[in-house]
Amino acid sequence: MPKKVVPEAARRRRRPTRQGTVLSEQLIVQTALRMLHEHGSAGLTARRLGTALGADPSTLYRYFAGLDGLTRAIGEELMGRALDSWKPTGRWRADLRALGLAIHASYLAHPHAALLTASRVTGRPREIDVDETILGILRGAGFADADAVGVYHAFIDLALAFAALDAGALAVKDEVREADEDMWTSTYARLPAQTHPHIAATAHLLADQMNRSAYPAVLDTLLDRAQARLADGSNGR
Repeated sequence: MPKKVVPEAARRRRRPTRQGTVLSEQLIVQTALRMLHEHGSAGLTARRLGTALGADPSTLYRYFAGLDGLTRAIGEELMGRALDSWKPTGRWRADLRALGLAIHASYLAHPHAALLTASRVTGRPREIDVDETILGILRGAGFADADAVGVYHAFIDLALAFAALDAGALAVKDEVREADEDMWTSTYARLPAQTHPHIAATAHLLADQMNRSAYPAVLDTLLDRAQARLADGSNGR
């Protein structure tokens, strides 16, 4: 049975930890992000986190419902950072594109955390703020509720799917990633036209594009379709 989570205001330590810091939910999340960056998901344990914080590992359970609760808080933090970096303009398509790119960038800044959290629904305040913002942009642009939800669904899943995909490439060791990237020139570009005519004809384009994320282009395709639907008046309430 999950342990009861004590409200933030009631669980601050009266005394600093051995490192002279006062624990908070935010400090634990920031420390967990650092540990994920340094050690990957396998390195994030209650024991290691307690050591990094200078506190008993059991302290984690006063702030979160175990490591799963911490995982949700990490996901919320990435969403919150994306929202904080985003500036609305009042133009729905431009605002959605900018927010999508901000979400993608926020997750890629912490690839191990992205792999751990991209598939999760946190239900926490900052993630809810992002969802409310996206739906507000769409409804404010004139999309019917059913269409707004459909575009929102595709938009957020696309951002998180590409975040996980691109984070996977960043999370591996540099030499492994570089070997994968070199494959387009070391292998694909050398395939003979006699056996692989289509790859041979486009090898220079593949080498130029395949090591860059396709997210911006696919995002534009989604937004183009949404814009066309809004313009033709086919969305109804």
